[in-house]
Amino acid sequence: MTPPDRYAVYVAPAADSILWRFGSAVLGYDAESGEDVEQLVPAGTSPERFHELTADPRVYGFHATIKAPFRLAPGETEERLREAFSRFAASRRPFQLPRLVPRAIGGRSGAGAFIALVEAQPTPALAALERATVEAFEPFRANLSSADYARRQPNKLSSQQRAYLDRYGYPYVFEEFRFHMTLTSRVPEGEVEQVLGGLTRLHEEMVSAGPVVVDQLALCRQPPGKPDAEEAPRFRIIARHAFAGG
Repeated sequence: MTPPDRYAVYVAPAADSILWRFGSAVLGYDAESGEDVEQLVPAGTSPERFHELTADPRVYGFHATIKAPFRLAPGETEERLREAFSRFAASRRPFQLPRLVPRAIGGRSGAGAFIALVEAQPTPALAALERATVEAFEPFRANLSSADYARRQPNKLSSQQRAYLDRYGYPYVFEEFRFHMTLTSRVPEGEVEQVLGGLTRLHEEMVSAGPVVVDQLALCRQPPGKPDAEEAPRFRIIARHAFAGG
């Protein structure tokens, strides 16, 4: 039996912004158009190797997770989800992030780290948006399957993270939430410094050092994958809605 689509609510920069073009080019995929784009490769890394190092985030597109991927609860429909999404986004007020900087995150000894754009300092308005989004769309979320639950490796989570996994289907919500716009899969320890340095230079050259305006949300959909497919199906933005509150 084919599993249903998955949906997610993301912060995704406007499709005509420099930040969106930068992030999409780093991943080699534009989730707005659903098309591959010429990949931006940091100095010192071959195009083939960097394509490998961006395989996982390319599936999701350039984004920051606000409501993690979920399948629709019984009785819910995409139409109802879209309507709720529009109403919710229209109720929010725009705000600014101070600036984003490339960092190695999630590092583990011997296992390397992910590289992502993160906040230079936490933004209360962002934390408030995340909390409100998680709660607002929880009625649309189906319970995790046993396989999806196991993939979250609950035995490796803190007690708080596991409680959130049980309640919200995702362990990194509320005080566990960390804003990040992922640029790579986990990079081996010996390559982290070189890849991070190359991406930092590209970011400095291409993207303004000024604040980032958060004035919209993106609703994304991932179709079910085929058992024999080499790569998971990719998320695609199916709706954007600007903040209109205030």
